[in-house]
Amino acid sequence: MHRSPRWLFCLLLTPCLLLAQDPGRLDAHRITSGEFATQQFGPARWLDGAHYATLEPKPGTTVRELVRYDAVSGERTVLVTAAMLWVEARGEALQLEDYAFSPDGTQLLVFCDSARVWRQNTRGEYYVLSLDGTVGPTRLGGELPKSSLMFAKWSPDGGRVAFVAQRDLWVQDVASKQVTRLTKDGSDAIINGTFDWVYEEEFDCRDGFRWSPDGTRIAYWQLDCGGVGTFCMIDNLSDRYSRVVPVQYPKAGTTNSACRVGVIAATGGDTVWMQTPGDPRETYLPRMQWHPGGRELMVQWLPRSQQELRVLGCDTATGAVRLVHEEQDEAYVDVRDDFAWIDKGSWFFWTSDTAFAEPGETRYRQAGKIAWDTRDKQVLVTHLPLTRGFDVMGVWPVDLDNGRFYVAMSSDPTRQEMTPREGDPDLGAPRDKEGWHDYDVSPDGALAIHTYSCFDTPPVIDLVRVPSHERVRVLVDNHQLRERYDAVTKGRNEFFQVTTEPGVTLDGWVMYPPDFDATKSWPVLFHVYGEPWSQTVKDTWFLGHHLFHRWLTQQGYVVMSVDARGTPAPKGRDWRKALYQKIGVLSSHDWNLAVQKLCEQNAWMDRSRLAIWGWSGGGAMTLNLLFRYPDLFCAGMSVAPVTDIALYDTIYQERYTGDPREVPEVYKQCSPITFAKHLKGHLLLVHGTGDDNVHFQHSERLFDELVANDKQFEYLAYPNRTHAIREGRNTRAHLYAALADFLNRRVPAGAK
Repeated sequence: MHRSPRWLFCLLLTPCLLLAQDPGRLDAHRITSGEFATQQFGPARWLDGAHYATLEPKPGTTVRELVRYDAVSGERTVLVTAAMLWVEARGEALQLEDYAFSPDGTQLLVFCDSARVWRQNTRGEYYVLSLDGTVGPTRLGGELPKSSLMFAKWSPDGGRVAFVAQRDLWVQDVASKQVTRLTKDGSDAIINGTFDWVYEEEFDCRDGFRWSPDGTRIAYWQLDCGGVGTFCMIDNLSDRYSRVVPVQYPKAGTTNSACRVGVIAATGGDTVWMQTPGDPRETYLPRMQWHPGGRELMVQWLPRSQQELRVLGCDTATGAVRLVHEEQDEAYVDVRDDFAWIDKGSWFFWTSDTAFAEPGETRYRQAGKIAWDTRDKQVLVTHLPLTRGFDVMGVWPVDLDNGRFYVAMSSDPTRQEMTPREGDPDLGAPRDKEGWHDYDVSPDGALAIHTYSCFDTPPVIDLVRVPSHERVRVLVDNHQLRERYDAVTKGRNEFFQVTTEPGVTLDGWVMYPPDFDATKSWPVLFHVYGEPWSQTVKDTWFLGHHLFHRWLTQQGYVVMSVDARGTPAPKGRDWRKALYQKIGVLSSHDWNLAVQKLCEQNAWMDRSRLAIWGWSGGGAMTLNLLFRYPDLFCAGMSVAPVTDIALYDTIYQERYTGDPREVPEVYKQCSPITFAKHLKGHLLLVHGTGDDNVHFQHSERLFDELVANDKQFEYLAYPNRTHAIREGRNTRAHLYAALADFLNRRVPAGAK
C-alpha cells in the first residue's frame, strides 16, 4: 500500500508544508517497509484435481478461514469459518497457521500458537475440529505444556494423532482423548521423532516420524547428541547480566550425533532398530519412507564423506537391511527429495547425476526408475532412464505409473520452465515469456498454479492447463505493486555472458543507473555468493537485495553479479561439483578473470572504483577476493561471513571440502582468514552476535588476524541478531543504510 504522507507543522506563523515523498526515489526505509511486498496467495493446497484450499482472513478481522475454490470457475466456499475456530476457554478464535484433513475428510487438524525452533515455527498447539460444525476445537496433548507439540499427523484410519513433544513420541486417541507416550528416553541428549541443529540446517530434516500404511506402527529417527560440542552464544540484551545461549553444533571434523531409525507399535512397546551399516556417528540417515507394502522401510544412507549414497530396504520386523541401489561420486552425492513409488512399490522414481548416465556422455541430472526388489530374478532391467540430454532441476509427478511427469529445465541457466517428459519444446512454457516459471501441479496433472516473474517484473500467479499453458484465470496479478515499482526511477538491466581466458563461460547480470552514459567512467558494485547452495544470476524477481541494488543505481553505481563454477546452475554435474575441495579457491579464480575480462570489454568500468559485497558464503567470497586478489577491488562489504571453514558445521563443510582431520591443508587453503594479511582495500565486516549458523566467532577471529597484521577495517555487530540479521525494530533498514554509507564513503558514486 502507498505510504501515508508526512505533515510538517511549522511555528513562527509559517504555512503548513506537505512533505510528499518522491515515488521515484528509494531509501533504506522504503525498501524494507513492505511497500514493495508481493500480494500474498495461499498457502494453497490442492484437494483433488478440480479444487484447492487456501487460508484467507475473514473480512474486517485477522482470523484466517479455510476456503475451498473450484479451480476453473473460481467458485468460493468457506470450509472453516471464524466461528468454527472459536474456543470458549480462550475467549478467542484460533489463528489457523496450518491444517490437515483427516483421511475421511470429516475432521481437521489445526496448528496454531507456533513457536520458532531454529529456522521455522515448528512447535505449537494442535486442535481437532469437526468440519460439520457440531463439535468445537478440541486441544491435543493433555497436560503437556502449551506450544510444545510438533508435527502432529493423522493415523491412516483417522482415529488417532501422533506427535512429538519434549523430544518423545506420543499418540492420542481422538475420541477418548487418551494420550500414550511411546518413547520415554527423550532428553537434552536423546531426540526422538525430530532432529538436532545440523540435520535441520543441512539436510532440511524436521519431521522425524512416519505412520505405517496400516496404522499399527510408527517409524522414527532417534539422535543421540551426547558428545556433540556445545557452542555458547552470549545474550547481552535480556538482563544486566549476560546470558549464555548454548547450541549443540558439530564443527567440521568433530563428533556428530549418532543417528538410527526404529519402528515401534502405535500402542507402545519395544523399538525394532534398523541395522544400518557403519558407525552411527560416522554415517547419515537423511531420508526414510515406508514401502507401500508395509513390511520394509526405504532409508537413504550416506557415509560421513557423502561420496556414496545407498538406498536400503529395511525389514521392519527384524531390522535386517539389504542394498537396493548404490551410487558414488568422486566429489559428493546429493540426497534425493524427489523419491516416489511406482507400480505399488515395484519401482521407485529417482534422479541422479550418475545412475542413468551412459559411458562417456556429459553427466546431467537425469530422471529414471529403479527396481525395488532385485531379488526377484524375473526383473531383468533394474534401471530405466526417463530423460536424456539436460539437467532435471525439479520434478512434478503426475502419473508415474504410466511415465507421466513434468520437469523443470532450461537451455538458459538463468531461466526455468516446465517441459513434459518427451521434451517437446512446443508443449513447454511459452517462449514469449522468458523468465522464471514455478508450478504447483494438480494431482491429476491437468491444471497448475503457475507463478511467473522475471528480473525486474513482479510475479503473476495464474491457473493454467498443462502442458498447453492455456491460462484459465489470474489468481494474483500484483498490479498495485507493479504501479508502485513502475514509478521508481530505474535504469536498464541486461543479462550477459563473459568467457574467461581458459574458455569458461559465466553468466551475469547488470543494473545501470538511470542516467548511465557509456562514454563516462562509473563505479561498479558486484554482488557475489559463489557456493553450491544457490545462484545469484536468475531471471526472477528478487525482492530484498534487488531493491537495495536498485537504490544503489539511483545513487550512481552500476551493480553486477556473476555465477562462477560450482553454483547450482543447470550446466551438468561437472559444473555444479567443481568446487569440491576448492571452495573459495576456484570461485575467486573465476571471478578474478571474469572481472578483468569485463573491464577489458567495457571501457566505462572504472578500475579504481570496483567494490564487492556478499552474505554468508557470499561474505566469505567477498573476503576471498579482497585477500587473494588484493588489487582487484578497492572495497568490500562482508556480511555474516565464514572466515575459517573449519569453524562451520560437519554436514555442509565436509560434503564440499572433506574431513579436516584428513585434509587439513585443504581447509587452510579454502579459508579466507589464511590470506587476510594481503588485504589492501577498504573492508566492512557485518555480523549478528546471535548467529547460530555462522557464529560471530568467525568475524572475531578475523578481527584478531587483521589486527595482528596491522590491517585497518570497519565492523558492525548487531546484538542478538541471527544469520538473517532481521530481528528487532529497524534492523534491516539500518543494515542496508550502513552498507550504502560505507560504499558512499569508500567508493565515490557517479560518473566521471
